[in-house]
Amino acid sequence: MNQMHSTPTPSSPHEVNQEFNILDLMIVLARHKKLIIWLPVIVAIAAAAISFALPNVYKANTKLLPPQQAQSGAAALLSQLGGAAGLAAGAAGLKNPNDVYIGMLKSRTTADKLIAAFDLQKVYDEDTLEQTRKALEEKSVIAAGKDGLITIEVEDKDRKRAAQVANGYVTELVKLTKVLAVTEASQRRLFFERQLELAKDNLAKAEMTLKGALDTRGVISVDAESRAVVETVGRLRAQISAKEIQLNSMQAFVTPNNPEYKRTQEEISSLRAELARLENGRPGAEQSGSGATRQAGLENIKVLRDVKYYQMLYELLAKQYEVARLDEAKDSAIIQVLDPAVEPERKSGPKRVIIIVLSTLLALFAAIAWAFVTETKKRLLAKPKNAEQWNQLKALTRSK
Repeated sequence: MNQMHSTPTPSSPHEVNQEFNILDLMIVLARHKKLIIWLPVIVAIAAAAISFALPNVYKANTKLLPPQQAQSGAAALLSQLGGAAGLAAGAAGLKNPNDVYIGMLKSRTTADKLIAAFDLQKVYDEDTLEQTRKALEEKSVIAAGKDGLITIEVEDKDRKRAAQVANGYVTELVKLTKVLAVTEASQRRLFFERQLELAKDNLAKAEMTLKGALDTRGVISVDAESRAVVETVGRLRAQISAKEIQLNSMQAFVTPNNPEYKRTQEEISSLRAELARLENGRPGAEQSGSGATRQAGLENIKVLRDVKYYQMLYELLAKQYEVARLDEAKDSAIIQVLDPAVEPERKSGPKRVIIIVLSTLLALFAAIAWAFVTETKKRLLAKPKNAEQWNQLKALTRSK
C-alpha cells in the first residue's frame, strides 16, 4: 500500500515578507530599547517637574442680563403730541443690544480703569500700558450666549483677584451706561436736547428782531387776506420744520426703506409744495396796497410770524424732550447680574496630568522614529554606492 507523504507547501511571498517585516521591526526596537525606554522616562520626569513648578491658574466668571430694548413706555403720550413725537417713540432700537455692551466691556476705557484699579501692570509685569491691555485681553473671555446672557471669564494666578477683576468689568460697565447713550430713549433724549437748545436760541433772536421792528415801525395793521396768507405760510414752515426734525430723529433708528420714513418724506414734499404755491401764487401781493404803510405792516407780521413759528417749535421740542427724559428714566438700562463672580474653589490649570502624558507619548514616538531613521541610514550606507553618494552630499552641504 502506497503511503502518501505530504510535503509542506511553501509560504506565499506576501506571508514571508510580512513575517520578515514584523521581525525586522521587533529587531530595530530591541536594538534601541534603551533609547525607547529611557527617553520617555526622562521626559516624563522633566515634564512633571516643570508642570509642578508652574503656578496654579484660577478662573472666575460672572453672567449678566443686559438691558432689553423694550418699547417706549410713553409712546401713547408722544402719539398725542403729533406725528414727529409718535414716530420717534416707535422707532426701532438696536438690532442686537448685546454687541454694544460687549464692545463696551472690551473697550480701552474699561481696560484702563481695571488696570488702574487692580494695578495690573505690576501684576502682569509689563513695561507699557499697551502690553498690559493685551495681557488683560488674553486672560479675559467676554461673549454672549444663545440664551441672551453675557458671560465674563477672567483667569489669574490669584483666585481672589480673578473674582475681583470679573466683577470689576460689571462695575465699569454700569458706570459707562450712566454717561453714554446706549439705549433708544437715551439717544432720543440727546437728539431732542440739542434741537431744543437750537430752537431756544432762534426764538430769542426772533424776539429781539420783533422788539426792534416794533420800536422802529410801531404796530401797523393790514387787511385780513394778507394777514391770513402770511400766517398760513408761517404755519406751513413750522410743520415742515417739525417733520424734518422727525425725519432726523428717525435716521438714528431706521433705514431709508422704512415705510414710516418714506411716508414722512412724502409729507414733507407735500407741505413744501403747498408752501411754494402760497409764496408764488400771489406775485406782488405784498407790494400792492397803500405804499409804505402796508409794507411796514406786512414786515411786522412776518417778524411776528417768525416768533410764533419758533415758539411753537420750541414748545413741541420741549414736550418731546421731557417725554424722552421720562422714557430714559423708565428704560430698563440696569445691568442685572445673574451670577456674580466668586472665588473659584478649584484651579483651572495647568493640567499637569495631561502635560505629563502628552510629553511622554511624544518622547516615545520621537525615540521610535529616531531608531528607525538610524537603522534606515545604516542599511543605506552599507551599500558602497549609497555611501559614496552620502559623502558627496555631506561635502556639498559643508562647502561654502
